Amino acid sequence: MANTTIQVPRETRDHLAALAAERGLTLGQLVQQLAAHELTETQIAERLEADRAAARRNMGVDLADEEFDQGPDVLSNIYRIAAEKVRAARGTAA
Repeated sequence: MANTTIQVPRETRDHLAALAAERGLTLGQLVQQLAAHELTETQIAERLEADRAAARRNMGVDLADEEFDQGPDVLSNIYRIAAEKVRAARGTAA
């Protein structure tokens, strides 16, 4: 894989370098790792479609996209419940 140069403000470079050092990575490895975790709009749309297709298969119901959009945000509710459980286990307030 060919490398390239990205120009950023010195403060940004220093911040990224510190993060990389804390994680035992090179600056290039850190940027590659960060980029791998950030999805493009196209990737998000593809993942949403795949998730909805899986839900349709598993539920045995053919819901339209509009019906998914009008339904509750189940994933956010799961994250909220998980966060509440972690806070409770740590004994911290919400």
